[in-house]
Formats: sequence, structure tokens, C-alpha cells
Amino acid sequence: MENMPKLLIVEDNTELRDLISKFLKKDGYRISTAGNGREMLSVLDKERIDLIILDVMLPGQDGLALCRNLRRAK
Repeated sequence: MENMPKLLIVEDNTELRDLISKFLKKDGYRISTAGNGREMLSVLDKERIDLIILDVMLPGQDGLALCRNLRRAK
């Protein structure tokens, strides 16, 4: 289980975020979650993430802008 990828789900809809998390945990994935871009960056500062599932229509900074900023930073 420890060698399964660590996924970050960034979704502002709590019910949808919880549903996706629950579904992926059943398949053995390790999950972290964030409700907005600020929370996403906080998680990325603290944890090694293998894949981000990113909502495009987030409040504040949208998912596309967050993705562009991540690509520039790497």
C-alpha cells in the first residue's frame, strides 16, 4: 500500500471531493485533498504528490491558472 501513488484531489465541492477520495482509496491509492489553490499549494509544500486531479472551475484562481503556475515552477 505504501508504494501506491499519492494523489492530490483539488475540488471545491466537498461532496464530490469526498466521493472521489473514497472511490480511489478503495483501489489502494493514498489521497490528500484540497478545496482551493491555496490549500493545494500548502499540501504540495508538505507532501510528495505523484498526480493531481484538479478541478478547472475553482473559486479564486481557477484550475487552469494553477496548472500553468505549477508547470512554470517545475
